[in-house]
Parts: sequence; C-alpha cells; structure tokens
Amino acid sequence: MYSLIIALISGLLFGLGMMISGMVIPENVIGFLDITGAWNPDLAFVMGSALLVFTPVYLLVIKPRNKPVLADDFHISTKTHLDSKLISGAVIFGIGWGIAGICPGPAITSLSGLNYNIIVFVLSMFAGIKLACYWVDKQESGKLGQQVPPQ
Repeated sequence: MYSLIIALISGLLFGLGMMISGMVIPENVIGFLDITGAWNPDLAFVMGSALLVFTPVYLLVIKPRNKPVLADDFHISTKTHLDSKLISGAVIFGIGWGIAGICPGPAITSLSGLNYNIIVFVLSMFAGIKLACYWVDKQESGKLGQQVPPQ
C-alpha cells in the first residue's frame, strides 16, 4: 500500500509540474527544439529548476542508501557502450518528438484534456512500442532478416 501512495503522490506532482510549466504544450516544446530559429528557452529553465531541486535530494537522501525504500535492490544498467539499437532508437525518438513537439511523459499527462490529437498520438506511441518489441524479439530470436528457403 505504501508504494501505491508514493506512486500516486509522485505521479500527481509530475503531472502538475508538467501542466503548470507548459511542458505539455507542443508549441512550447517545438520552440525549445528550434535552436536555429525562434528558440524558446523556457523548458531549459524548467529542466534546470527540476535538477536544482532533485540534485540535493539525490546526494543527501538517495545516493547514501544501500537499498531503495520500496524495493530489495537498485536496478542500475550495466551497459557501458553505445550500440546501434540505442542510437537508432534515439534518432527515431528525436524525429517523432521534433515532428509532433510531444514527449511521451507530457503526452500521457495531456490525456486528461481529452484532446483527440493527443489521444491519437498516445495510441500511436503504444503501437510503436509494440512494433519495436516485436521487431527486437524477432531480431534476437534470429527470425528477422533471414531468407526463407523456397519450397
């Protein structure tokens, strides 16, 4: 029950912060990404402010712990190099973000407004996630990209 309460409070704070800061407004995000045109630095201040709040909490509360509050151990990636999946995924993500001006977290938050475009975006995002999972599973099992012999 404790972990559900923490998740509820965290989600409420995250959504509230994104709505108040304007991170869910695609025009603001596109303006932030348009570094060669009419650049809008507002979201840099939002992210910087979030880091200013998070950094002391991380250094004083989270980092000194031997284990998380709501789990048995920390789940830290052991990956030490960039691979083609990471780079291609980042490029595809960036293209989608740049075209729409919508990032996944703010898109989920924006669902509360029942905007048709956001609903279509989120449904498409989930379809893309499923397609990527299918693609990776097939690649790892060796079935994707292999020629099927003629019968």
